[in-house]
Amino acid sequence: MVSTSDFRNGLMIIWKDDIWEMIDFQHVKPGKGGAFVRTRLKNVKDGRELDNTFRAGAKVEEVRVEKRPHQYLYEDDYGLHFMNTENYEQFSMPPEQVDGMEYIKEGGDVDILFRADTNEPMRMDIPQKVELEVTDTTPGVKGDTAQGGSKPATLESGATVDVPLFINEGDVVRVSTQTGEYETRVSTAPNAL
Repeated sequence: MVSTSDFRNGLMIIWKDDIWEMIDFQHVKPGKGGAFVRTRLKNVKDGRELDNTFRAGAKVEEVRVEKRPHQYLYEDDYGLHFMNTENYEQFSMPPEQVDGMEYIKEGGDVDILFRADTNEPMRMDIPQKVELEVTDTTPGVKGDTAQGGSKPATLESGATVDVPLFINEGDVVRVSTQTGEYETRVSTAPNAL
């Protein structure tokens, strides 16, 4: 059990017979009345978020989690399939438990959070930045510059991001998975001049 004084971002708790991740919290001490803690919680299973207020000193049950490295294999009717890169065990997760899947390609590395006491997969964490090849975009034209605007580009994972005009098919770009924005070109296409 953890008290409200132990609340922190990323804390996993059992509340209302479900597992929730604490996204944000704020201790409030009003002039009148007792202190309380405002929280923003995210349901680990279905991704819905809600605001909740806990009295100061209230106790909730903490869920211990472990982060394990995995490789994304493929998706089919049974869900998304992953392989543990340490012991090669495979399992699947429903797509609604996975955020940011549009930035992961087959064979990509991810971390998966498991509930320590039941060994149940809870959530997938993707890297903050990924490097992906551009598979479809309008061709760049001589004279296009980084300051000259942007155009949409489809990446090998299926995501679409806005890139500078000089980016061509086959270029590898770095993208932030938090914002979904282009950051830089990592390498150019082999046939580019």
